Amino acid sequence: MAEFDLAVRGGQVATGFGTVRCDVGVKDGRIVALAERIADAAQVVDAGGLLVLPGGVDSHCHIEEPARGGYVGAGEGEPPLTVNEETFATASASAFAGGTTSVVCFIPQWKGFGVWDRYVDYRARAAKGMLDHSFHQIISDPTDAVMDEEVPRVVAEGVRSLKVFLTYEPLHLSDAQYLRVLTKARELGCLVTVHCENYAAISWRTEELLKHGMTAPKYHAWSRPPVVEREATHRAIALAELVDQPIQVFHVSCAEAAEEIARAQARGVKVWGETCPQYIALTAADMDRPGFEGAKFMCSPSPRTTEEHARIWEMIRRGTLDVVSSDHCAFSFAGDKGKGQNGRSAPFRDIPNGIPGFAARLPIMFSEGVSKGRISLDDFVRLTSTNPARLMGLAPRKGMIAVGSDADLALWDPAKKVTITNALMQHAIDYTPYEGLEVTGWPVTTIRRGEVVMREGKVQAEPGTGRFLPRAPYDFIRPRGVVPNGFDPAPAPR
Repeated sequence: MAEFDLAVRGGQVATGFGTVRCDVGVKDGRIVALAERIADAAQVVDAGGLLVLPGGVDSHCHIEEPARGGYVGAGEGEPPLTVNEETFATASASAFAGGTTSVVCFIPQWKGFGVWDRYVDYRARAAKGMLDHSFHQIISDPTDAVMDEEVPRVVAEGVRSLKVFLTYEPLHLSDAQYLRVLTKARELGCLVTVHCENYAAISWRTEELLKHGMTAPKYHAWSRPPVVEREATHRAIALAELVDQPIQVFHVSCAEAAEEIARAQARGVKVWGETCPQYIALTAADMDRPGFEGAKFMCSPSPRTTEEHARIWEMIRRGTLDVVSSDHCAFSFAGDKGKGQNGRSAPFRDIPNGIPGFAARLPIMFSEGVSKGRISLDDFVRLTSTNPARLMGLAPRKGMIAVGSDADLALWDPAKKVTITNALMQHAIDYTPYEGLEVTGWPVTTIRRGEVVMREGKVQAEPGTGRFLPRAPYDFIRPRGVVPNGFDPAPAPR
């Protein structure tokens, strides 16, 4: 009987802290040896001429997420549901095609409803996919029953992060509600992740634009300029600092918001910043296309300018933005259930926000970052795998090539030139906003827990093989113990 189940031979192994040519030995789905030569293996994958990277960890993505109202039946007493077009099966295929092996996605909450039933439902949906997965719990209605009874129950199941929105109807929270979530998260030992845009400012500016007949998709960017992101980022950090609760600011699109994070980090505040490929590859000008075409590029915060791309790269190099996720939130362009669900002449306010990005995330970041010399290979590994795994409490199991870690690997051809097409993305959506973009560097094989799940673009995993990743308390997000005047009204962390 072979000593190893799998040997990945002859590649340059990139750990995020240096690169070395060695073989990787796998047993029972885990890395058990890194050695100059591993000979005795039941299966061998030749990585000669390739980089061996940790499987990507995408800590911000929306998959098969139920929403209120529509065409899918629900249980008695529940509102009718619509569900994202992207199922866990199609999301898994797209992720594997792009070199990603683990995700953290979102359990919804609707105003007037709890979270436990949604957790049970979503856990069952995710079990049908192939990705290893964990969850954020969205909080849109922090009532006594939800925060004191149901949220602790969900956290006990291994959901270790709460997501809040400071904009969007009907998701946004008031400052008082946000403070309540921060306080409960501190008590339960959770991270809080925040969508930072000012709800009232966007609503006011949107109404003024519509009054002036400015309804086309391009005005989406006008409705939410950088100042509304900067203000909300400042406020989110200030209130978290008041409570002494660690937060991550999602999808930072501009240096103005990143500078608020940098200032807080310099004070020692536990706040982390994330950005996405759309903020270094797309611009607001992409939404200024004839007819409805610009809707393909609408997401929030809005893509900015090419000049802003350079500033985002600088914030990445400084370490202010230390995670790059996809924020995959996908709606098809054709038909009447996606971008066009409110009609193809709908004003920008009524067009669903979000773009697909699973399979494109790693190739775009590698090409624009490593291939063009903006960041190192180690930076790339940390941004897309190691840092999100560490921040989400998934390390060292995920996001690392180390003895004891899961054998999640992406074999990467750094010289391969590929022109992105929608077919290559392998998602359920009928377009990619990156159509025609040429990238240098591409995953040729993806391995999840020692099993080859994608080879040369062909996904070969079986549905239902993904695993839930419960997260226990972890020190990385422990509060600092610093509160104004030494007065701490919040319950001590459990």
